[in-house]
Amino acid sequence: MKCPFCGHSETKVVDSRDSESQDAIRRRRECLECAKRFTTYERREEMPLMVVKKDGSTEPFDRGKLLRGLIVATAKRPVTPAVLEELIDDIESELHNAMQYEIPAKRLGDMVLMRLLDLDKVAYIRFASVYKEFNDLDSFTSELTRLGGRKRRSGGSD
Repeated sequence: MKCPFCGHSETKVVDSRDSESQDAIRRRRECLECAKRFTTYERREEMPLMVVKKDGSTEPFDRGKLLRGLIVATAKRPVTPAVLEELIDDIESELHNAMQYEIPAKRLGDMVLMRLLDLDKVAYIRFASVYKEFNDLDSFTSELTRLGGRKRRSGGSD
């Protein structure tokens, strides 16, 4: 394992344990050259998830890309990065458990929206405004109205 600080190729494992989600092994390592510590995660190799775009092309699922979109949607909201990581883990697990390795981008977006709706309504609207490509005020307003109607039916108070 190469040290991310100095590039030295020899490190030692200081601590090893299961990750919180139980799907990886978390290892604390120490570089034998510069003595700095860093964390690595080992996961079993799985069939890669592929996203089928609107135009029919496919691209590998990019958790970083999804995380960046969620960070933008939850900016200045009471949602931690750990919660966002958990949300993405949940989606990945659901897809792997269903043995679905190709997923339409629309379904992936719907999965994200479903989780954001329960997590933070403002983040939901922000994500939906990009994902659903609101082109005018009417489409945006109708989504807000729909969300408001759902809130009244469920008795929520956000």
